[in-house]
Amino acid sequence: MQLLNWVHQYAGKLDVLARRQLIQAHRPLRRVPCFLQNLAQGLLHRLIKVPVIVQLKEIPEEGLTNSVCRAGRIDRRRIHRELPICNGVAARLSIADIRRLLEQESVVRITYDRPVRALLDVATPAVGAAAGQQDGFTGRGVTVAVLDTGIYPHPDLTQPVNRIVGFRDFVNGRTEPYDDNGHGTHCAGDVAANGGQSGGRYRGPAPEASLVGVKVLNAQGAGSLSTVIQGIDWVVQNRDAFGIRVLSMSLGSPPAGPPSQDPVVQAVEAAWNSGIAVAVAAGNEGPGSGTISSPGDSPRVITVGAVDDRRTVPQNDDVVASFSSRGPTSEGVTKPDIAAPGVGIISLRAPGSFLDKMMKSARVGDWYFRLSGTSMATPIVAGTIAQLLQKNPAMTPVEVKAALMDNAFDLGEDPNAQGRGEVQVGGLL
Repeated sequence: MQLLNWVHQYAGKLDVLARRQLIQAHRPLRRVPCFLQNLAQGLLHRLIKVPVIVQLKEIPEEGLTNSVCRAGRIDRRRIHRELPICNGVAARLSIADIRRLLEQESVVRITYDRPVRALLDVATPAVGAAAGQQDGFTGRGVTVAVLDTGIYPHPDLTQPVNRIVGFRDFVNGRTEPYDDNGHGTHCAGDVAANGGQSGGRYRGPAPEASLVGVKVLNAQGAGSLSTVIQGIDWVVQNRDAFGIRVLSMSLGSPPAGPPSQDPVVQAVEAAWNSGIAVAVAAGNEGPGSGTISSPGDSPRVITVGAVDDRRTVPQNDDVVASFSSRGPTSEGVTKPDIAAPGVGIISLRAPGSFLDKMMKSARVGDWYFRLSGTSMATPIVAGTIAQLLQKNPAMTPVEVKAALMDNAFDLGEDPNAQGRGEVQVGGLL
């Protein structure tokens, strides 16, 4: 059929999910009489809308939105957001719009704007971070950006000094820190809680680090690929204003093609190249192989798996959590790079949030909450990086990654399960 012919013709410019969406859109035509096919196909091409990310070879002088609208004869109102970090725009386009854009040499890729989710399924002493804190390495002077569901202004982050130094909301446009899901607050605590409401018991590796909350996921912990990319772009653009040295991302989605062609992978690698150490969750699709989430399948960033520390401080009884995603990636790269505790992690509670209401049994006292997942392991590594950068401010992301991997505690498991091993602060600080 004509529709399928052009979809296959431009398959190299479409990710697998975009191709699937376009092919599925054609299926109703099978039930249309032959003499009405052309009319029905024309209606279908105009009426069905698909959320996509359109990427150009380069950012033209006229700007991304103007260029895409001119090339595809598209109404500007269809463009939702610009994504300069990957030379793209996010839009909801008709099939006719998509076809016209694919015919343009300036368009290099059209990706389905797929859903992204928070990666949910004793830790600080278990990785040796507490010993580093006793030596004065508490993340002071280092800012960590947490790209997630937001941050609730928990006393462990705001007292005696408010360390939430920045906040940007790409979901609801609010200006003051909040978290209507609870996942982002837990992750922020995994980085930098000072344990003030627990007598120091539930404390992150970097209890004096500063935080910037970037809300890209909604109250249900869901978002879109383009919103996540917009958040990454904002972090890069505001790196110097807030002193952001670390980006923690406990979210992801199943890969829809090679990492090198994935716009969110391109975005995290742009952040990495700008001097920001990026820690990304491996995902919770284990124990099967080849289950690493995007953008954790980037060969460049620090991809974090989860271990079960069995609620003991010694690491020699730790094992990789069954849910932790395994490598290799679709390009054969060994992943994750490193692992950290991610089972039964007690961190900060966001009262009244979605998770707080849905998982009342996970509450620990009035101020804390227990969760599991590579989501929890990732900010623990981000907090450890903050400690390391406090000691060695000149370290590059490449040097940070090498130091973490070279000093990891080998659990004796498959490298595509544990990476180089479990993060171990002792040898670093």
